[in-house]
Amino acid sequence: MEVIARGAEAVLYLSDGVVVKHRIRKSYRSPELDEMLRTTRTKREARLLALAKRAGVPAPVVLDVDLEEKKLCMSFIRGEKLSRLVDGMEEEELVRVFTLAGELAGRLHRSGIIHGDLTTANMLLSGKRLHLIDFGLGEVSRSLEAAGTDLLVFRKCVRSTHFNHEELIMDSFLSGYRRSFEQAEQTIERMLGIERRGRYFEHRG
Repeated sequence: MEVIARGAEAVLYLSDGVVVKHRIRKSYRSPELDEMLRTTRTKREARLLALAKRAGVPAPVVLDVDLEEKKLCMSFIRGEKLSRLVDGMEEEELVRVFTLAGELAGRLHRSGIIHGDLTTANMLLSGKRLHLIDFGLGEVSRSLEAAGTDLLVFRKCVRSTHFNHEELIMDSFLSGYRRSFEQAEQTIERMLGIERRGRYFEHRG
């Protein structure tokens, strides 16, 4: 058993070729609340992964859900996090990969799926194929506000982590997003509105 990642709420490990996401107990929460949150989030993530696959978005396949232990068993995808690859990519490959990333985000939003943490750290490149992972903060929603927030999370990630390629990445991503989602323009406008509101409150503060 090999630990492959530790997050704020879960530990991921590889066991016999299967990825296991174990939501761990939090001592600062009451036992009842902790039990409810870990169960709900485990069920929700399993559902979102299944919905994402149905929407045509490459993602881990759910193999088993253990609500007693708060464990989610998923297929292992051999690949590299996109966040680690960007700086070594040629411009042509950046355009291809981030256009594809935008298309996948559009497919999610078209199906009413909000990823919740749409960053390059949650995108795996396996050969020429891009996969989305970690739907732990996701939800089912057709709200423009939720979709716009998803896009803003991605934009902030690019701005802070991949600032040398920000314009190219965002142009490519939004091109792919427009291609796969008929409400793309309204969602992009909502993203910009949310960003403006955030700047306004920061300025007032």
